[in-house]
Amino acid sequence: MNSSAHSGSQSFVLSRLLATILLLLSLATQCFAQSEERHLALRHSLERLSSERMFADITILSSPAFNGRQTGTVDDTHSAKWVADRFLASGLSPASTHIDPNNQRGPDLSTATGLMTKMVTTQTIAPDPLLQIATASGTQTAQLGTDYLPILNSPSAKARGPIIFVGYGIVDPSQGIDDYAGVDATNALVLFLRGTPTHYKGTVSHAEKVRLARQQGAVGYLTATGPVLSAYETRRGVTGEPAAFYGLSPQSESIPGAWISTALAKQILTAPDPTQPDRLHGLQDKLNRSPAAQSMNTGREGSLAWQTHREKGTLTNVLAFLPGNDPQKAQEILIIGAHRDHFGRQAGLLFPGADDNASGTAVLLEVARVMAQADARSKRTILFASFSGEEQGLVGSRLYLEEPTAPIGSTIAMLNIDHAGIGNGRLTIGVTGFEKRVALEAGQAVDLSEKLDLFGFFPGGDHVPFKEAGIPTVTIVSGGTHPHFHKPSDRADTISPDILLTAARYLLALAWQLTNAP
Repeated sequence: MNSSAHSGSQSFVLSRLLATILLLLSLATQCFAQSEERHLALRHSLERLSSERMFADITILSSPAFNGRQTGTVDDTHSAKWVADRFLASGLSPASTHIDPNNQRGPDLSTATGLMTKMVTTQTIAPDPLLQIATASGTQTAQLGTDYLPILNSPSAKARGPIIFVGYGIVDPSQGIDDYAGVDATNALVLFLRGTPTHYKGTVSHAEKVRLARQQGAVGYLTATGPVLSAYETRRGVTGEPAAFYGLSPQSESIPGAWISTALAKQILTAPDPTQPDRLHGLQDKLNRSPAAQSMNTGREGSLAWQTHREKGTLTNVLAFLPGNDPQKAQEILIIGAHRDHFGRQAGLLFPGADDNASGTAVLLEVARVMAQADARSKRTILFASFSGEEQGLVGSRLYLEEPTAPIGSTIAMLNIDHAGIGNGRLTIGVTGFEKRVALEAGQAVDLSEKLDLFGFFPGGDHVPFKEAGIPTVTIVSGGTHPHFHKPSDRADTISPDILLTAARYLLALAWQLTNAP
């Protein structure tokens, strides 16, 4: 090769190399500019979050106008329409969410809001229920809401019998436990503690305890939180007061029951010996240390009386898409969900559900608003989901996974926001399928890392079906005690706007991080 040809070859190589370097620099500059644009968009979105708007939404949702938002009622439908209208006001466009299941490319992301419905059965306890405790010296009428609340899926009650204490209400020969040993529960009201003893390996559901009580011949039951709390109960701020609760036992297998206060349970188990002022504490302590039965006839008689009404209704989920703007990432979906339902009006009492979960719904709506109106879109698509049916066994979130709007395989994570309005100012974060550092990094981005308490799986909430489907989840709950949990006192005037803002800032930062990650 002559020198001029060699020189031309070198010049060509250098020219190509220079072009490649310039292209890479251009791409790097473009990526940096996009990254900076998204960083500024996040900062501006954080500034646009409004605690006043969230508090106003909670006040509306927990007002008598929505009558407690019980799943399957007209109030469920009205609250769904209200949430859909709020999504529309955020700038999301209405369209159908019915997606061809054979469309592997995912949903048409020009769609935004839609409804997902399912027929369900609603149950309502009629006003003026009755629980009475009788002794040889007289009869005490328990106070509704303070001393007890009927279990909400209990059948109509007209039951009377001796009250038999049966420990935790468990029979498990594999672990040497028979809480019905030495007592006869036939035609009795059994009293069992919630949860399981500390030495027990595994879980026993409330429904299993009710079925067992029925098999043992009981005509009704009372359940109470023991005075000795587990670490989990302490962390969640569990109190000894009764709370609204669906037993989840099928009507054909159920017997009427009531959640009574720890104080009333102690009173029922008052020992004849005045040197044992807290007999229940001693019995629970023994049950926690040994599988030996501590069951006994309390010497008291109980009676339950109320009417339960059942009817068919429509559960409604509300879904809204915010499309991503990266052609390579937009078909990947981040789901942000919060349940909207509560208990409605039971036994003549209104359950407003401000903290549970008008608070999470308000945070969901506020984050959806600022992200829809942000200066820049995220790479991936976000599906905002307002679920119903959480209190009745996660029916709404399970419905979504049965009929997903987007292929499950394209869902990168599910973020669940629940109980976000009361507490100590910290956030309790439950993480599955992620390294906890992912959750921590989002907190660091908005100067909240010192306010985060990170844990693993939380056993309850709309994130559970997604975890079961193999989807990573993060659950966000305001930390500390929630004293109005499942009570008629869960009103808007108990909510802290500052805690709402902390939860919204963290949710926004985490969503922004996950939707823009490489």
